[in-house]
Amino acid sequence: MKLYSVTTGSGPNLVLLHGWGMNAAVWSPVVESLARHYRITLIEMPGHGESEYDPNQPDLDGWVNACLSVAPERAVWIGWSLGGQLAQRAAVLDPDRIEKLVLVTSSPKFVVGDDWPHAMALATLKLFAKALSRDHHQTLERFLSLQVQGDDAARETLRLLRQDIALRPEADPLALEHGLDLLLTVDLREGLTAIQCPMLWLFGERDTLVPADLCDEIERILPASEILILQGCAHAPFLSHPQQCLRALNHFLGSNNA
Repeated sequence: MKLYSVTTGSGPNLVLLHGWGMNAAVWSPVVESLARHYRITLIEMPGHGESEYDPNQPDLDGWVNACLSVAPERAVWIGWSLGGQLAQRAAVLDPDRIEKLVLVTSSPKFVVGDDWPHAMALATLKLFAKALSRDHHQTLERFLSLQVQGDDAARETLRLLRQDIALRPEADPLALEHGLDLLLTVDLREGLTAIQCPMLWLFGERDTLVPADLCDEIERILPASEILILQGCAHAPFLSHPQQCLRALNHFLGSNNA
């Protein structure tokens, strides 16, 4: 399947991957600043925005390989939420392609499980899956509201999310269904220790989807990783607190750029 990607700026390569139900426009608050110093490749996940969808490749590796096919030969990958899982898996499947990883409010496993308390309740995501089959527009709207819940700038962030989604074509309903299934089933914990590149994990202090307490588990599994909890933020910190995110990114990427 052919994915939509667009490149802007010049400098070291950065790949930006959005989350479930979203599209490349969600990065708009930070792209202009990053593009002053980096070559940005925005990729829309399978079936999202203008990217094609192949229902015969519903698994995570199919999605990851599709992203790798349009990504630079070597880059820092920045993945938000489900996009972060794609980035984690890419670093396992093709480690020479990934220079560094930045995981923004992401997790190796999005649902609660054995020895994994800091995640979403399985019942919550199953309700989303059931609702999605009835009305994907209403389900996406509810998901947007959950992403901003508790954020210092909740109302403005929700407005930006709605605005950015509307700028691009609607996601394929089957891609939404399969993407939600990935959120329900994917568990990347075992492969995390195989990732050798430097990693930065950014958590939102008030995130209700990926609780900030997950940082304790990440520190236990990956003691060499950098971890930062962004104060006052929920699930979309680059929208609600872009300057805070840019400072963290520039520090991790070894840049003094504002």
